[in-house]
Amino acid sequence: MTLREFLADGLERIMAWLICIVLSAMFLAATGTQTGVILILFIVLLLAFGIMELVCFVRQRIRLRELEAIMDQLDQKYLFAECVPGAKTLYERRLFELMHRAGRAMIGAVSDAQAAQREYREYVEGWVHEIKTPITAAGLICRNADNETRRRFMQELGQIEAYVERTLFYARAESPEKDFVIRQVQLSELAAEAIDRHRALLMQSGVRVETLGLERWVFTDDKWAVFILGQLLQNAARYRKRDPVVTLRADLVEKQVHLTVEDNGIGIPAHELSRVFDRGFTGSNGRSRGGSTGMGLYLCRRLADSLGLGLWLISEEGEGTAVTLVFPAKEKLTES
Repeated sequence: MTLREFLADGLERIMAWLICIVLSAMFLAATGTQTGVILILFIVLLLAFGIMELVCFVRQRIRLRELEAIMDQLDQKYLFAECVPGAKTLYERRLFELMHRAGRAMIGAVSDAQAAQREYREYVEGWVHEIKTPITAAGLICRNADNETRRRFMQELGQIEAYVERTLFYARAESPEKDFVIRQVQLSELAAEAIDRHRALLMQSGVRVETLGLERWVFTDDKWAVFILGQLLQNAARYRKRDPVVTLRADLVEKQVHLTVEDNGIGIPAHELSRVFDRGFTGSNGRSRGGSTGMGLYLCRRLADSLGLGLWLISEEGEGTAVTLVFPAKEKLTES
């Protein structure tokens, strides 16, 4: 709060004081009081009023800074009402009582929302595990069908399984620290598992996968990293051109490992690049080809942030897309 703001806020009070002082001076003049005496009284009253206002300004400013410091130190801002020191005036006491009531209502609402979110997450995880049984059973049943029917049926089942897996990771992304475990793993193992999980989709799409320099060790959660790579492989298969090729390449850059997933697909228009990681953004390619949910890259960014991985994307329309994952050095993991 500045002095100008304080004076502007108390303008009505200041005007009332000035009017009273002027009226007092006029009354004294009308009663025959000497002009010098009136002038002295006028100056004394102005000085007294000015000193009172200055003291009030300093007190309010110190109090506001004290409250702002408490607010800045809180991770959960809605607990401010529970942490403020005792009131110094009757007005503050009444105001803080109202804040406490509002704060308790907010804490109750937040607790209820967290409990509901936790229950929903547990339900989604349970549903995902339950739905995998009929998916597996359907895959076994369709083995007796003819080749074309089996191929199409397995393709659709693969899509269902991919959507189910995405749902599971979306639910777990709400509290990632409870689910991932950082350990040392080789990039070739992550790539092999991601490719194997999406082998049917890659083969049906005619995508050829090439790997280069993946004999490097990184520190990450293998389950989440495999999911991220799987989403990138799915995108490469979905937005392919003729003779599609996906290259997984690892490079060592300043003690960090850069894993790049590059394809020669249709690419992304330049004006859409800034939004590809937004939740629910499908883009012109997703709308034209259909079936896009706009959640794949959004989840990749969210999970990468939770794992402490860098993630960026470059693309040129008609030429292809390259997505790079940056795995931190061991020293940085130790420091954090």
